[in-house]
Amino acid sequence: MQLNEKVEIVKSPLNYTGGKYKLLPQILPFFPDKIETFVDIFCGGCNVAINIPAKKIICNDIDSNLIGLFNFFKKSTYETLLPKIKNVINEFNLSDSNEHDYDFYNCTSANGLGNYNRAGFMQLREAFNSLQNKDGNYYLYLYVLIVYAFNNQIRFNSDGAFNLPVGKRDFNIRMQKKLKAFLQALSGKKITFSNKDFTKIKPETLTSKDFVYADPPYLITCASYNEKSWNDNEEKRLLDYLDYLNELKVPFALSNVLSTDNKTNEILNTWLENRNYNCHHLEFSYSNSNYHKKEIAKTDEVLITNY
Repeated sequence: MQLNEKVEIVKSPLNYTGGKYKLLPQILPFFPDKIETFVDIFCGGCNVAINIPAKKIICNDIDSNLIGLFNFFKKSTYETLLPKIKNVINEFNLSDSNEHDYDFYNCTSANGLGNYNRAGFMQLREAFNSLQNKDGNYYLYLYVLIVYAFNNQIRFNSDGAFNLPVGKRDFNIRMQKKLKAFLQALSGKKITFSNKDFTKIKPETLTSKDFVYADPPYLITCASYNEKSWNDNEEKRLLDYLDYLNELKVPFALSNVLSTDNKTNEILNTWLENRNYNCHHLEFSYSNSNYHKKEIAKTDEVLITNY
């Protein structure tokens, strides 16, 4: 896929763990130039899919709250959503740094707005967690929670309650621009969001003109979401799924990590050694390296393709 320097890469409004925004300049050039249906089976924050010029896009993720939020965004425009967000901000007496400077809230940019927002944030979190129906109000509250939460992330406990503490920032101009650009890009795409196990997306329904992208939780990293949801069996299930795609001549790309610090993904390494797939090593300097490069980063993040 050719990157047009004049086209600005759209960034997700969600700071989702493992997001690929910073790696897009490296991975997108490896994607096919023409894609009928782009299928992202672990879409996460949607940083990849929102930047793909395919005729049809399918974004899937096992996180029902995430997919529900994207479907909420899909039905919204920035012009209609902005006043609703502002109403929630005012309802819970949260800061609005576009309206007032940090001094107004007795805060500094260095320390952030957490001290001012903590009480209102906790009230919003309690109100959100008490909601019974996952309707528009639910996802509106969820988005505002994410904006004011620690590091703008999403985290639910085992009881299904949002449990992140308050963060340092608010719905500032940067957050507004990200949301506006994302919603505008979303409105211009034929995109479907689904919430199911990735194997439920049947390879038999795809052709050589389609393209599947897989960015699963990384088996050997320490992210908290890996500990419960992703294990050796899940890794093997995914690799079997990709092999089946290859048998059907459906192009795919897999993002993953071969090694980090003193850990190696032996399952992935063995699989790769016994397949005729291409492994592209990625660098955070944004310059591509080939498979045989001797000096690779401490974390060897790769893109594996079957073409």
